[in-house]
Amino acid sequence: MRPDDRQRAAIAAFAKAHGDVIIAEFYDAAVSGADPIADRPGFKAMLDRIAGNGVRCILVESPDRFARDLTVQLTGHDYLKGLGVTLIPASAPDFFTEDTPTAVLVRQVLGAIAQFEKTSLVAKLKAARDRKKAATGKCGGRKTYAEARPDVVLLAKQMHDQGMSLRKISAELAARGHVTAGGRPYVASAVQTMLG
Repeated sequence: MRPDDRQRAAIAAFAKAHGDVIIAEFYDAAVSGADPIADRPGFKAMLDRIAGNGVRCILVESPDRFARDLTVQLTGHDYLKGLGVTLIPASAPDFFTEDTPTAVLVRQVLGAIAQFEKTSLVAKLKAARDRKKAATGKCGGRKTYAEARPDVVLLAKQMHDQGMSLRKISAELAARGHVTAGGRPYVASAVQTMLG
């Protein structure tokens, strides 16, 4: 199940169980949990929509889906509270509404844990990329011609060994059906890169 489907299902189940009606859905794809809420396009659209329609409750799947960064979570919640908007996580409905000293401490601790988990994950991914780069010399980025089209590179090198010019190799590759993704013959500089 995709994250947005899982989140949608959790929110819908919570709303149904509590007799709430979902007016609209907003989702920020590919947005970091550390990004301030004001920088999220979907969140901005939601705030614009609720500014005039009387809605004063926002449902999210969980506190860490609202924001993983503790500072963003707390400032975002305070911002919404200042607008008179209640933020309710389906997984912990009282998370943002209780203002007892214990509840505030729990919010801060859980927010700090979510931030720690995110930072740990980022560090693990960076270490994995560094290991792959050390082992293979490359990690990510665009594939080289040798990686993407080894057959074409081999053929180009054979033609070059026979004394053919770069333009002649390009024309011969095209004649044999080896062209770019756009259907055009490789330019001479691309053939040069293949031979490198």
